Amino acid sequence: MSAGSGDPRASSEGARPAEEVGAPLVGHADERSVGDGEDSRAVPAGRVGRAHGLDGSFYVTGARPRLLVAGGTVRLDDRTCTIVRRAGTDEHPIVRLEEVRDRPAAEELRGRELTVELAEAPALGEGEWWAQELVGCEVLDGERRVGMVIGLMELPSCEALEVRLVTSGVDGQHKSAGSSVGQLLVPMVSDAIRHVDPKRRRIDVNMAFLGED
Repeated sequence: MSAGSGDPRASSEGARPAEEVGAPLVGHADERSVGDGEDSRAVPAGRVGRAHGLDGSFYVTGARPRLLVAGGTVRLDDRTCTIVRRAGTDEHPIVRLEEVRDRPAAEELRGRELTVELAEAPALGEGEWWAQELVGCEVLDGERRVGMVIGLMELPSCEALEVRLVTSGVDGQHKSAGSSVGQLLVPMVSDAIRHVDPKRRRIDVNMAFLGED
């Protein structure tokens, strides 16, 4: 299903399709928002974990396997580094970067974040989007502007768009379970989200379904 088909899926790894209308759409929300002062178009690929062997290889914690491919590049601090080795498993990947030559160098980097520019991230399946494609999108209910996506939040049953409202509320008293004044959580289910168009930076939501009409 293509963008705008009305079946939203957002994920760091590309959520799997929901089989029923209104079913939760699986994914993993990044703990980032527009106000974090970081480039929201950079996709986190994981963090440097403990060193493996003597050649500079290391485990990646919190890894996103699709982004860790031999021959690909990642950003590490202010450097662009090339992945020359990818081993281990998807759960516990091991990588070696061309710019990290030995074990001491790898140990020094432990805890540092690895990112991939959104434009260089691999394409996801039809109807799937990286979370970074949704942050910054305008949120509307038909022709009525609701606000802007400032982040994604992981809920027990699904992900939710964290929306900064245009005002303190559409009717001045905008409230929702899990939301605060001036913000609204929109669950990533097809009953709540009609249409996602990341190219136009627009998301159409059903405020009536959310009980906010």
